[in-house]
Amino acid sequence: MGLKDLIKQCKNQNRNAQEQLYRLYAAKLFGVCLKYSDSRQQAEDNLQDGFVTIFEKISQFDHKGSFEGWMKRILINTALQKHRQQKVYSITNEDHLEEEEIEIETEELSVDFLLECVQSLPDRYRQVFNLYVMDGYSHREIAEMLQISEGTSKSNLARARMALKERIEKYQDNQNSAQSI
Repeated sequence: MGLKDLIKQCKNQNRNAQEQLYRLYAAKLFGVCLKYSDSRQQAEDNLQDGFVTIFEKISQFDHKGSFEGWMKRILINTALQKHRQQKVYSITNEDHLEEEEIEIETEELSVDFLLECVQSLPDRYRQVFNLYVMDGYSHREIAEMLQISEGTSKSNLARARMALKERIEKYQDNQNSAQSI
C-alpha cells in the first residue's frame, strides 16, 4: 500500500492503517520528540500524544508539501504546548544581543556527546537552538511558537551557542590534558 492510500485509510479511521503509519514513522519522529523533551519518558509521551493529534487531524492534510514534515510540525507543537503548560517562561527584552557565528572543532566529538550537550541546555535555550539550528525555523516563527519576542529568541540562541561552546571547549581541554599526561 502506498503512502497516499495509507493516508486515505487513516482518514477513514482504519485502525490497521493507523498502526502501519505509526510503525512506519514512530522511530524517526521519536528523535524529534527527544529534541524537545526533558527526558526519554516525556519524549515517549509526546510521541503518543502527537500521534493521537495526527490521527485526529489527518483529514486536514491536503497532500501539499511533505507528509512527514506535516507530522513533524504536529509533534513539535505538541511538545512545546506541553512544555508551556508545565513551565513559566520569563520574558525579557534582550534585543541588544547580536547573533554571532561561533566556530568550534567538533571532528573528534561523538554525536552522543554533542546530543548530550544540547540536551543539557536550559529549556528555553535548547528549544530555540533546536527550532532554529536543527529544524530551520526563523526567529519570527520561533517567537510565535514560544510566545516570546524575536529579540528573546535571538538572545536565547546566542546564549545556547555560548553555553555549547564553553562545554565543548572544557571537554576538549580535559581531553588534551589527559593525553599529555
